Amino acid sequence: MQIENFIKILNKDFYTGVPDSQLKHLCNYLINTYKSDKKHHIIAANEGNACAIGAGYYLSSGKVPVIYMQNSGEGNIINPLASLLNNKVYAIPSVLIIGWRGEPGVKDEPQHIFQGEITLKLLEIMQVEYFVVSQETTENELKKVMNKFEQILMQGRSCAFVVKKDVFEYSQKIVYKNDFNMIREEAIKHIVNVTGQDIIISTTGKASRELYEIRDQNKQSHKYDFLTVGSMGHSSSIALGIAINKPYKNVWCIDGDGALLMHMGAISVIGNSDLKNFKHIIINNNAHETVGGMPTSISGTCIVKMAEAVGYEYFICVNNYADLDRELKIIKNNKKLSLIEVKCSIGAREDLGRPKTSPIENKHIFMDYLNSTL
Repeated sequence: MQIENFIKILNKDFYTGVPDSQLKHLCNYLINTYKSDKKHHIIAANEGNACAIGAGYYLSSGKVPVIYMQNSGEGNIINPLASLLNNKVYAIPSVLIIGWRGEPGVKDEPQHIFQGEITLKLLEIMQVEYFVVSQETTENELKKVMNKFEQILMQGRSCAFVVKKDVFEYSQKIVYKNDFNMIREEAIKHIVNVTGQDIIISTTGKASRELYEIRDQNKQSHKYDFLTVGSMGHSSSIALGIAINKPYKNVWCIDGDGALLMHMGAISVIGNSDLKNFKHIIINNNAHETVGGMPTSISGTCIVKMAEAVGYEYFICVNNYADLDRELKIIKNNKKLSLIEVKCSIGAREDLGRPKTSPIENKHIFMDYLNSTL
């Protein structure tokens, strides 16, 4: 189905959400159509943030917002959906568009399996009426569903389209890029060269996949690394919990700009922890690159000033490998809560693989290593 036809059926003029690979054609259409016009489209920090933005749009315009997300974002919307939008509270209607990763019977990554199983159940619990959109769904079917949904929206309730794999098409090709030259995978190689037997927590997406392959290429053990394959935005908090309990061991968090944005409050908690062994690396390409390259809102944010404001003791931004190598060596030995922002380009190898071990296997060898160290 052409995404333009789906948009026409929805007949709404404000969209906000978090990009998803399942919804890449929707995201590409919105970015191509509205450019930077925030009156019609805003990429949110997280899905709960998108709900609140949509609520503000409705309150100020009287018109229904469209909120898009991967199904992993359902957890982030439960609170605002139940305590803000719900018809027993403020009765603020919204149309949810949810990419269905981990659909039962469709092969997907481990982090999506359980989420896929409960995707529809969560909507039922939240009393959100939904319609599953598949490749077989016709435009006439969608029109009938949308007519029904309009009656629901008039009651101050929300409704949802749950989108299966490969439903939408969009003929316009969009190339996402920035002005940075460093390559993320190469930057991670430089990090691994310095960390030695230190602990690494890596963020959701391609960064963890690249770290895994770098260990294989180096013939190194994976026991030093915890790969945060799901739970986007929480790798730094995982690293914090470990750093507290392993004070004599450096704990490195390889984070991303999209993940940092998703739960930015974590860095304030980290900044107030006074941990000398926490080493925070933000690989910043101004993009949700793992799900297609759509931009994040971080391009206008000074991460190092933010780190300073919340209590990090050492903070710097680098955009070349020589500076990265120098700063990595400094923070490895400086016994200070430290952050390096690494400016990287958008893109990854087309043949980038995925971990050959399961998350549970990763957990076991990682915990065995942690328990063998001070």
